[in-house]
Amino acid sequence: MTTAHLELHGVSKSFGRVAAVRELSFAVPRGSVFGLLGPNGAGKTTTIRIVMRITLPDAGRVVLGGKDIDDELRERIGYLPEERGLYRRMRVLEHLTFLGEVRGLARSEARRRAGRWLDRLGLAEKAGRRIEELSKGMQQKLQFAATVIHEPEMVILDEPFTALDPIATRQLKEEIGAMRERGTTVLFSTHVMPQAEELCDHICLINRGRAILHGRLDAIRAEHSRPALEVESPATDAELVAVSGVAAVRVADGRRVLELAPGAGIEAAVKALAAAVPLTGVQVVRDSLEDIFVKRVEGDHAPLA
Repeated sequence: MTTAHLELHGVSKSFGRVAAVRELSFAVPRGSVFGLLGPNGAGKTTTIRIVMRITLPDAGRVVLGGKDIDDELRERIGYLPEERGLYRRMRVLEHLTFLGEVRGLARSEARRRAGRWLDRLGLAEKAGRRIEELSKGMQQKLQFAATVIHEPEMVILDEPFTALDPIATRQLKEEIGAMRERGTTVLFSTHVMPQAEELCDHICLINRGRAILHGRLDAIRAEHSRPALEVESPATDAELVAVSGVAAVRVADGRRVLELAPGAGIEAAVKALAAAVPLTGVQVVRDSLEDIFVKRVEGDHAPLA
């Protein structure tokens, strides 16, 4: 049975009249990659800042490893904030070594790990440069190394792929996968669904400060992703939607996708299509996490207290 590493129980936080987080509850399984997802302004960063005790909640509990989180427990978490902070005049190796010492490493060990991370992230040749001379993407890779140099048991990454080029993005994704293999719990926030779909085992989708989906990603996709049919046919949209079992036709990335009516079976719909219109190709497709995200957020009309 998977145990929870981090738990939020009924967490709420308001800033004046603005409620940023509303009775938010979720559990992050130990050793998982967990996505805290939602549109911009949903409350993701506020939630993370509450976990890190940068902001204290108005109500609710944050539990780490079975205990209410305090400043001592917080030190077990490596945190990469959305707002990056580096000492721009310091040199790269010197700075990373210093941050390792701040996190409790002896200087010799901090320097050894710093050199290893610079090599691993393709920054070794920049070791003697001042941080202000690095690109934004390089600075972000450096800050990631600073986040994990002390090998924390849990890592929280707030929008970690911002400003990274495709090569650096792939590097960071590989590092997240490696942390999962080592048993490190990773929580990262994003509003970019393909990233979450690629990396996450579990997710919590929040909107307007509330959880609207929470659980294993595969289970969420199975429950909330209705099957559809991608077709190749000279038939018009009107002819396709007139076929029994077809509810609507939509275009996705230049492909025509038929949404099936509730209760319509895939096999029966394919037979009905083949009998009614010429087909040159047909395949079953399911909603992506982005499709589910858009539908749930656009359909979230629950009243706010």
